[in-house]
Amino acid sequence: MALMQTNQTSIRYFIIKGISDDPYLQFPIFLLVLLIYLTTISGNMTILIACRAPHLHTPMYFFLGNLSIIDICCSTVSLHKILTNFITGDKRVSFLACMVQMYFFGSLQGLELLILSAMSYDRYVAICKPLQYHLVMNTRTCGILAGTCWIWGFLQVLPPVGTVYSFSCYSSIEINHFFCDIIPVIRISCEDTTFVEMLFFIEGLFPIILTPFLLTFLSYIFIIHAILKIHTSSGRLKAFYTCSSHLTVVILLYTTLFGQYLTPNLSSTLESKKLFALFNTAAVPLLNPVIYSLKNKDVKRALNKKEPRPC
Repeated sequence: MALMQTNQTSIRYFIIKGISDDPYLQFPIFLLVLLIYLTTISGNMTILIACRAPHLHTPMYFFLGNLSIIDICCSTVSLHKILTNFITGDKRVSFLACMVQMYFFGSLQGLELLILSAMSYDRYVAICKPLQYHLVMNTRTCGILAGTCWIWGFLQVLPPVGTVYSFSCYSSIEINHFFCDIIPVIRISCEDTTFVEMLFFIEGLFPIILTPFLLTFLSYIFIIHAILKIHTSSGRLKAFYTCSSHLTVVILLYTTLFGQYLTPNLSSTLESKKLFALFNTAAVPLLNPVIYSLKNKDVKRALNKKEPRPC
């Protein structure tokens, strides 16, 4: 559907194309997304409930609780349009609602990376400086780290989203995606998008993705070095086990984000980016509570309402 627009005030709405145009796939897609969404919400709510247990009032579970809140919000922001489109049959989204969705999705994605980097710092202190752990990772430090992540997360996407908001010409009102993401919206603009593409790449490469990636990577360099210095194999295995859940989530999220956003240029197929986006917005938030709960005895104990035996 091609519709030339001459000024921004004439852009009243976009049309979200969705995951597939095949009418026979609409109901199965709806059921699958609904199942994933409900499981994601229930799984992350379970983690939040478990984190209320007294023996889980630790920095690691404080950040894990933040991660669960982010996953719930991110899934709601990105997947709700698929569900409402099927129920109402209306694929339209207002221009303002599209910009708001773009902003919150980008903010939550960046925020999740920052929280994961804070969790990696917590693991670094726990393994590399165990005697100083409770002194370093006190309530004030955790609060400052989490507060900084939330503020930074919601500020860092303002420049690219603000630039897209100022676009005054679009060659089409159909967005080839299942939500308002920045790359598909840039793709349908008939303006010169060189500046916003460069801004988005720089913003995405440095403050949004690369900075938390480097912080996480450096933390694990020190963690691995400390683990290798442990003399017993059981000690090394135990130390690595404390990081394995976090490391698994980090690898999954960064792999999908690099495929979704940081491919060499914006001319690559949107279909492949849509698949990465679907995995990122549906599978990763679903897997987070599974990874942490299934591999963690403390979480299982909290869910079973069993307190740890006194030493």
